[in-house]
Amino acid sequence: MVKRAIALVLALVLLLVGVILFRTLRFNSKQINIAPVTDIGIDTNVAAQHLSAAIQYETISFGVPSPISKDDFEAFHAYLENTYPKTHARLKREKVGGFSLLYTWTGSDETLKPLVIMGHFDVVPVAPGTEQDWAHPPFSGAIADGAVWGRGAADDKQNVIGAMEATEWLLSNGFTPKRTIMFSFGHDEELGGPDGAQKIVALFKERKIEPECVIDEGGSIIHGVMPGLEPPAALVGIAEKGYVSYSLTVKQPGGHSSTPPPQSAIGILSAAIAKLEANPFPGGMTGPSKEMFSAFGPEMPFAQRAVFANLWLFGPVVERMLSGAPETNAIVRTTTAVTMISGGVKDNVLPPEARAVVNFRILPGETHKSVCERITKIIDDSRVEIASIEKEPRDPSPVSDVNAAPFKVLEKTIREVCPDVVVGPFLVLGGTDSRFFCEVTPNVYRFVPSRYHEGEIKMLHGTNERTRVENFGEICRFYAQLIRNFSS
Repeated sequence: MVKRAIALVLALVLLLVGVILFRTLRFNSKQINIAPVTDIGIDTNVAAQHLSAAIQYETISFGVPSPISKDDFEAFHAYLENTYPKTHARLKREKVGGFSLLYTWTGSDETLKPLVIMGHFDVVPVAPGTEQDWAHPPFSGAIADGAVWGRGAADDKQNVIGAMEATEWLLSNGFTPKRTIMFSFGHDEELGGPDGAQKIVALFKERKIEPECVIDEGGSIIHGVMPGLEPPAALVGIAEKGYVSYSLTVKQPGGHSSTPPPQSAIGILSAAIAKLEANPFPGGMTGPSKEMFSAFGPEMPFAQRAVFANLWLFGPVVERMLSGAPETNAIVRTTTAVTMISGGVKDNVLPPEARAVVNFRILPGETHKSVCERITKIIDDSRVEIASIEKEPRDPSPVSDVNAAPFKVLEKTIREVCPDVVVGPFLVLGGTDSRFFCEVTPNVYRFVPSRYHEGEIKMLHGTNERTRVENFGEICRFYAQLIRNFSS
């Protein structure tokens, strides 16, 4: 009996190993083989000078109470018109919502659905007191050390200027698109796009425009930050996480600290916060995260490839590993972040009220309502009032199909312009204006070939924001080839 049991266990182990090996050997590369393009003659140095000049317009979204500086935005409009005369002579330009720009390049076959290329030219302010930390003044547009420096160099004037450079070059070479090309450039993306992207989408609905595809910022090329993956990873965003913040408020009788109750308002609130942090949302290798590892797993060494080829077995292990770092933890679950807390005015006074704000970035498959239901159950204390601080919480965007034809065209374009990369989908952790366009097309993808090495992503909204001149040339060529590919 013992020998038979051992033989059975060995047989099962061999069977398991066989299944793992079989699935690993069939876990082949999904990258397309295609020759790089070499005929796009955009002058990179001239383009960099144009980006430099664009940065010098302080098109800042300040938020309440002073959202924007009108003069800077109008001056930026004039700069685009003067710098790209062929584009403004050939394309129809409309101002939407005050300062956003919608360009239409009518194609020769108006029965084809248009391609929409997005960007935004508003920027966030520079944090007061950090100006001296910049290698070059934040609105100087300095070209130094092989890069263009300044607020907006990467987020997101490189997209706007890159698309304009591509269009001007194509027009200079007599190109006419078969498919209509539209450019949607927002002026208030950093404020959530209320007067820009949302009103442009409303215009699309009114005119019954249903794009074939929308391409926006959100994904980029990441160097050396994905363990086991040697080539740079071109991450194409196929969905965005949702966003909601809930206030937790506790009201209790105040009084003198010499006669405290068993729990003060702050104590009750602290216990609720501790419960939330001790009970994170469940993770999972599903949706965009599963699609991402399905694309990048075959490019890794054999051991890692075996793991990602067999997530049915190793999925929980991978999930635990990803949960160990904040950047990767956010890929596999709805995140919980306590961001604000207040209560009390004096050391010997019991506060009558304590309040905290907790921000949640919502994974596709969940909603702000399901988040509220879960945290209410976890806290399980009627003394804690839970309320959304947003009028309209943002649920996750729909997930765009990686097998759709527009994704394949985008993938082809990336490989043609950046042949050293491997391409795969991923989940965008922040928010972009493109989420509004999910109302008019299912094909919304978020990618620009900005290259970032380890630690450089922090410069977005931070200090020393910059774009390498050589990389900006790639961005310009990417838009030119994207237009050509969608027009063919």
